[in-house]
Amino acid sequence: MRSNNFRVLLVDDEPDILEFIGYNLRKEGFQVHTANNGKDAIQLAEEIQPHLILLDVMMPGIDGIETCQEIRKHKTLSNTLIAFLTARSEDYSQIAGFEAGGDDYITKPIKPKVLISRVKALLKRVDQNISKESSSQNSGLQINKERFVVINNGKEIDLPKKEFELLTLLYSKPQRVFTRDEIFSLVWGDNIIVGERTIDVHIRKLREKIGEKYIKTIKGVGYKFID
Repeated sequence: MRSNNFRVLLVDDEPDILEFIGYNLRKEGFQVHTANNGKDAIQLAEEIQPHLILLDVMMPGIDGIETCQEIRKHKTLSNTLIAFLTARSEDYSQIAGFEAGGDDYITKPIKPKVLISRVKALLKRVDQNISKESSSQNSGLQINKERFVVINNGKEIDLPKKEFELLTLLYSKPQRVFTRDEIFSLVWGDNIIVGERTIDVHIRKLREKIGEKYIKTIKGVGYKFID
């Protein structure tokens, strides 16, 4: 994938850092979005679905570690890479950062060429994931998590968020029966109260869009994906 197809969210409370790093990333063709605090970063990440977040550790309010933890709670951002930006004088433990869900640490100050090299190395993982998804086909049906679309026999299908998450769950383990309780927990969450027929309605809508053959009802238990 070319650089201009990658979305990078840069988060730092120092305007000079945002301008300097943002300039160098844009010069390489990356789509750069910026935020100067953790709260805005979380909201913006949900909106733009970045491939990579460069996240400053020391910020007022919600710091980088807490921001990372919150971002990792969003299922739609599970594949987003997060690299912490940390000053040499900061004593934050790298272990704490990795435990929060970070993928890498980048020490400030950093030379532009080194930064770009680190960013490109990280984003190779995204390319690899996309290649794997493109090459794995189940009965003509493909799910592209990076673009949030379903491809059925070459035709792209846009699905609402919950329908996409439900299909992705079933598709992840063909032939495995997911119980209704599992689906409620994994797609809607344990703290969300939804109607008893919610799953059935979403399954019916999915079948209307992708065809009847892919999802089988196991009466009294749940559903499974047929590959």
